[in-house]
Amino acid sequence: MRSSSNDQGTNEPRPAGPVSDSGLSLSGESSESSPPAGEAPEDGARTVEEDFEALLADAQKEKDEYLELAKRTKADFENFRKRMSAEVQAAQVRGKVEVAREVIDAVDNLERALEAADGDEGLTAGVEMVLGNLRETLQRHGIEAVDPAGEKFDPNRHEALSTQPVEGTESGVVVEVLQKGYTLGEQLIRPARVVVSS
Repeated sequence: MRSSSNDQGTNEPRPAGPVSDSGLSLSGESSESSPPAGEAPEDGARTVEEDFEALLADAQKEKDEYLELAKRTKADFENFRKRMSAEVQAAQVRGKVEVAREVIDAVDNLERALEAADGDEGLTAGVEMVLGNLRETLQRHGIEAVDPAGEKFDPNRHEALSTQPVEGTESGVVVEVLQKGYTLGEQLIRPARVVVSS
């Protein structure tokens, strides 16, 4: 008996599963090799590295901002501390000046009383004792009396009440002190009241 035409040909093995017209298997397998398991694609590694660098840059920027803020805060506090210290010192000076003016008035009155005592030893001794205590109190607080007799007249520190010609003395010299002046350091509390040569 004759074999049919389907039995003719070579005995080559056929691929399992459906076959496309081109003769390739449709099982989904590709002839190209895929990357071994466990190896990340190169693009993925680059993305992680870029993300890390971006986070690092953000952290550095934030650190710099906080450091700058801390420096500004420290400078502001130092300026505030200096300003407050200066204001406290100025207030202390103002307080001393106010009290000194009242004490100076008392000193002036006692000096006038001493001049008017006219040899009364009991009165003189009492007045001198009180006057000495007040002068010491002023000195302890840095308040000094100014007696510019014989000095050149200084309108910033002296108050001229009158002028008079004085033989043998050049013009503009303090020839008589009618009331002493007082200073606290460089600050003038009261100018000396004087007579100036003309």
